[in-house]
Amino acid sequence: MTQQASKLVIVTEKLLLKKIAKIIDEAGATGYTVVEAGGKGSRNVRSSGQPSISDTYSNIKFEVLTPNREMAVKISDEVAAQFFDDYSGIAYLCDVMEVLHAHKF
Repeated sequence: MTQQASKLVIVTEKLLLKKIAKIIDEAGATGYTVVEAGGKGSRNVRSSGQPSISDTYSNIKFEVLTPNREMAVKISDEVAAQFFDDYSGIAYLCDVMEVLHAHKF
């Protein structure tokens, strides 16, 4: 059994994990995956000018499957409004996806 879905990806600072998870849950998503993430962006400059070893994976990446685009955009808009002015982060949407083995989705 397959089902169409949208995938929302949010990459941001690790300290926001619980707050963003709450937004996702309250929007009605059935779940998400979180992994540690590292990389470079416009806000990835530390006071020394170089990231330290402990900062290498100070970011996280959420992947959220939603049954429709509207739910994904709602989550993204709420996260951006609450956090992206003060914390580094990016969100992007993959519209066309087919979930395999979707009996629990």
